[in-house]
Amino acid sequence: MKTGGERINAYLAHRGIASRREADAAIAAGLVFVNGKRAKLGDRVGSGDKVEVRGKPKERCYVAYHKPVGIVTHSPRENERGIADVFQGPPACAGRLAPMGRLDKDSHGLIILTNDGRVTEKLLDPSEGREKEYMVKVDETLRPGFLKRLAEGITLENGERTKPARVKRVGARSFSIVLTEGKRHEIRRMCAAFGYRVRELCRTRVMDIRLGNMKPGGGRELTNAERTKFLDKLGIKDVLQKL
Repeated sequence: MKTGGERINAYLAHRGIASRREADAAIAAGLVFVNGKRAKLGDRVGSGDKVEVRGKPKERCYVAYHKPVGIVTHSPRENERGIADVFQGPPACAGRLAPMGRLDKDSHGLIILTNDGRVTEKLLDPSEGREKEYMVKVDETLRPGFLKRLAEGITLENGERTKPARVKRVGARSFSIVLTEGKRHEIRRMCAAFGYRVRELCRTRVMDIRLGNMKPGGGRELTNAERTKFLDKLGIKDVLQKL
């Protein structure tokens, strides 16, 4: 076995062909070949090696879903309902879709569901600066200077500092905000720092995917154009890989 190069699962992941977990599964199943020979877990490859993935293509699904208020994104507790309890997605992917990121129980709006493990790290890594847009309604009239402070970034109650954001007043008690990070309950905590309580919080956009007029509980597969643009911006190959 080579000592140079990089591990084959990392090689496939870095090229957007498979997540590391998917790559390990494909290698264990005997579907990955290096220079014509079946690869083994832990093998290393270099720039001069020919790497092939053979076998039946895995169908990948990408769904825009409008999570309703009261539905838990991850790990619902007793007497709670998760997304999988209320939405199955397209028949080809039913039961195999996972939410990318979180949207708290009391909020609603757009969340991307997929069975493509390559998406998770690239979409959720805060250093990548992926945009997410929200519509926010609070309990009091917006005071002068509040939105400007949010746009500049503020220090939260635990000492964390929020990144600069794009903020726009929409109504007397409502505004839109575009974030590029995902701190827990970030918008609610930002508002609380100025004495506001959030009455409604809706995510309206993830990168170039928009919620539009989709009603709570509804879902749709991304169009071909949306899918291609989404994956291209994530640096993922828009093909059915043989995994």
